Amino acid sequence: MVIGAVVAAVVVVGGVAGVAVASSVGGGASSAPSAPQSSSSSSSSSSSRSSSSSSGTGTEGFQDPAAPEARSTATPVSVSIPAIGVRSSLEDLHRGAAGELDPPVDWDSAGWFSDGIVPGEVGPAVIAGHVDSPTSAAVFFRLDELVAGDEVRVRMSDGSTRTFTVDRSERAAKAAFPTSDVYGPTPTPQLRLITCDGTFDTATGHYTDNLIVFADLSSD
Repeated sequence: MVIGAVVAAVVVVGGVAGVAVASSVGGGASSAPSAPQSSSSSSSSSSSRSSSSSSGTGTEGFQDPAAPEARSTATPVSVSIPAIGVRSSLEDLHRGAAGELDPPVDWDSAGWFSDGIVPGEVGPAVIAGHVDSPTSAAVFFRLDELVAGDEVRVRMSDGSTRTFTVDRSERAAKAAFPTSDVYGPTPTPQLRLITCDGTFDTATGHYTDNLIVFADLSSD
C-alpha cells in the first residue's frame, strides 16, 4: 500500500464510511439505529487494501453508535494484539455532530467508543484506529492479518486485563455499514475492532470500505 495524500474527513474509527469520523475518515453518517438487532454472524472474509497513490486516515465511516445503559467503574486504558504487534494506549472516542464516531487524534493510538459499552460488559465494545497516516502505517495497519483464535487484550484502569478471542473479520462498504451487527445488543461481552479498508478514493479523500474484526470475551 502506498501512503500519500492527507485525508479530510473521518467517519468511523479506522477509516470507515458509514460511521463518519470528523477528521480524515470518509463516508456518510447515518442516524443512530432505533432498535438494532443482535449482532449477526456474517461469513468471515479476509480483506486486502488495494494500493493507491494516497492514504487515508483509516478511521472514517464508523456508523452510528448507540449509547449503552450500564457503565462499569473500570475503563479501558490500553489494548494489545500480540499476533500483529499492536500495543497502544486508548483515547476516548465520541460521536460527532452527525452521529458518526470520531477517530483517534493520534495516528499511532487506538481509541475506545467511551459513550458505548465498556470492554467486558455485556454488549459490543468498540475500539477503532487508523490504518495509515499521510506518511506511514498507523496503529491498525495490520488488522487485516488477524484470524480466528487470535487474542486481543484490553487493560483496564483497575489493573485487570480482559482478553477477547477473535471470531471473524468482515469487510463492509462504508455506504452499507452493518450498524446493527457492530453496535446492536448482544447476549454476551463482545468486542469490535474497526479500521479503514478497500480502495483509497483520491476524489473523496477516503477509503471505500471498513474492516471490522469481531471478538468474544474469553477471560477477565
